Amino acid sequence: MKASRSIVNSRREKILETVRGEGDVTVTALAEQLQVSPLTIRRDLQYLEEHKLLERFYGGARNGGAEAARKNSRELRKEKIARYAASLVEDRDSIFINTSSTALAMVKYITSRRVTIITNNGNIMNEENPSQATIILLGGELRYMKGAMVGDFTRNNLAQVTAKKSFMGCSGLSPDIGMTTEMVSEVTLNQLMFQRVTGSAYILADSTKFGEKIGSVSCPPEKIENIITDADAPAEMVRQFREIGTWVYQVD
Repeated sequence: MKASRSIVNSRREKILETVRGEGDVTVTALAEQLQVSPLTIRRDLQYLEEHKLLERFYGGARNGGAEAARKNSRELRKEKIARYAASLVEDRDSIFINTSSTALAMVKYITSRRVTIITNNGNIMNEENPSQATIILLGGELRYMKGAMVGDFTRNNLAQVTAKKSFMGCSGLSPDIGMTTEMVSEVTLNQLMFQRVTGSAYILADSTKFGEKIGSVSCPPEKIENIITDADAPAEMVRQFREIGTWVYQVD
């Protein structure tokens, strides 16, 4: 059966993430990691090279110049968003962080003391934690490719706790349907984090997320309180969000 477009796109994104993180990677290693044939990987690499997202070499691939520049620009924006979000964390705050890499990047910038972080992001175990914040992992089924903890166990644990603030990344963000999440298993967990926060909820979204409508709605537009984004966010969408009462913070 021919793979659906969403499966193919997801696999290619995982290939790009691996190449970005490891540099040179082989076809064999990617095939083992993604549980597909080497032929499938070679086709994916050809597609990604044609779109100038990486460079192929015999038996593998590496970061292309155009992709490296694009990645560096986007990563810089995400880091600035994370740094600003971390400045909103106060002493003794409890906060939700979801599986977003931008939200996770906050941890190394938190300077407030006695902070408690409640998260389903298993990658937090490898993150710098200079403020020595207390980490509460929600547990559950671990999705190794993303480091996400999902399932009934995670949901039941999340339903027993609250946090003063939440900082959540997204797959897409638009003023007509709100915040979307690509992974179905994470949608209800993100929805619960919005429901279980007692104070302010922040969506962290770099400008590339605006206008994207990927997956299912985790928060409708009328319930979005705060968005932290960068200066390149589409002005018209920023205006539309502000008109419905959403605070939009744009980091420079």
